[in-house]
Amino acid sequence: MDFVCDHLHLRSPDPEAAAAGYAALFDATITDRVPARGGVRLVVDLGGLRLFIDHVPPETNSAPPPPFVGIEHIGLQVLDLDAAAARLRAKGATFLMEPTSPRPGVKIAFIEGPDRVRIEILERAAQ
Repeated sequence: MDFVCDHLHLRSPDPEAAAAGYAALFDATITDRVPARGGVRLVVDLGGLRLFIDHVPPETNSAPPPPFVGIEHIGLQVLDLDAAAARLRAKGATFLMEPTSPRPGVKIAFIEGPDRVRIEILERAAQ
């Protein structure tokens, strides 16, 4: 049996704003809006990864600051981290960790996405 990633499911008190945030930061595309659980689910194509963003009441608990058990962040690979960081900065992204190289051949940075989702931007050296 082969498994293929279908989607990453997120929750937001304002799914329209969250989807617009992914579109603005990463040139993601909002591909659908469907009724879900008495609210709306926005479907966003983020570089081939489908995000489902569902509405939750504003009083819903947020994830705690990392580290914690469960999904901690989304990782997005780029060819040139410095250029991507400059583009994200120009779009107003908040950097949680500035670009750094934790080991040879890898450069990473973290930004804060919509609803405080941590997003890692990484560059891997050509193999």
